[in-house]
Amino acid sequence: MAGVAAVVVAGGRGLRAGGGLPKQYRTIGGVPAIRKTLQAFAAHPEVTLVQPVIHPDDLRLFCDAAKDLALCEPVPGGATRQASVFCGLKALAAAAPEIVLVHDAARPFASPALISRAIDAGRAGAAIPGIAVSDTVKLVNDAGQVVETLDRARLRTVQTPQAFVYTALLDAHGKAYAAGRDDFTDDAALAEWAGMPVGVFAGDPANIKLTTAEDFARAERDAVASLADVRTGNGYDVHAFTAGDHVWLGGVRIPHNYGVLGHSDADVALHALVDAVLGALAEGDIGTHFPPSDPQWRGASSDRFLAFAVDRVRQRGGIIAHLDVTIVCEAPRIGPHRDAIRTRIAEIAGITPDRVGLKATTSEKLGFIGRREGLVATATATVRLPWGAP
Repeated sequence: MAGVAAVVVAGGRGLRAGGGLPKQYRTIGGVPAIRKTLQAFAAHPEVTLVQPVIHPDDLRLFCDAAKDLALCEPVPGGATRQASVFCGLKALAAAAPEIVLVHDAARPFASPALISRAIDAGRAGAAIPGIAVSDTVKLVNDAGQVVETLDRARLRTVQTPQAFVYTALLDAHGKAYAAGRDDFTDDAALAEWAGMPVGVFAGDPANIKLTTAEDFARAERDAVASLADVRTGNGYDVHAFTAGDHVWLGGVRIPHNYGVLGHSDADVALHALVDAVLGALAEGDIGTHFPPSDPQWRGASSDRFLAFAVDRVRQRGGIIAHLDVTIVCEAPRIGPHRDAIRTRIAEIAGITPDRVGLKATTSEKLGFIGRREGLVATATATVRLPWGAP
């Protein structure tokens, strides 16, 4: 048997949270919510398998969000949450885990301690995390009149991950399917219907489910506040003009009377930004990671270099807070391309254009820039990392 497996249900649409995407693919601190969820289980030392269940239309979104995580191949879900969980359970049949955890992708804040409690409690057969109710709860009728005041000492709000002996939950789902029951909103209710005693263990108030736009706004504020190690890096790059008919600046091809001499596409704006981001991380410079002596980078598009530097920030749990570039040249004119450059840099860095500053100036016809022999870019990057990040 494979020990402990986690089924992460991510097939819902969740569009009322806004953002134009199913809520599990919206970002928090620059990271898709579903990635945070999957990481929590994939990194837990007692979880041996993580089985995602997704909507068939979301495969590309999922692959982008789950890149490089150690997961089972995702399986398509069904028309209901219950059907999707059943799909995930059946996908684990060959592995036959002892314990299975069922978790919603829209709960990205499951702590290692909560997951450990779930595993321990699930060995008894079935267990769910619960939070004691602090408010007085009234039962009302259709006319809005109070019928009863419930004893809040006996009430719990329920979360995921819910934990079960795998074979017992698989059997319960099979019985519900055979009986034509597809209306259970969580696996505990299905287990109760199947006659399984369900225990309750301590949940976690921080383990919220992201449902509305306000939930995401609050989570975003909390995520940014947790990244208290604010760092700034500077970058500088210069390239000479040569024969040609265009230059690359900020990932945008700009027609010009000259080309630019360089080993890659010689994009001074992106090169300066790469050095700025790497400088904020104290991880060397662009030449350290992409040496011009290496032929594989000849003519390479510089957006690859910036994407690499941004990914180094994300690997350390951080975000890009702001990027700022100054281009110094007599020509070409930058103004007509300003918005396109800002938008492209934002796309590469995975941030919004309002977090990209772009300025252009001349050297007042002084020096090699004034003689139109080349151009220069300087850049500043502000990143936020968690304290103690490696």
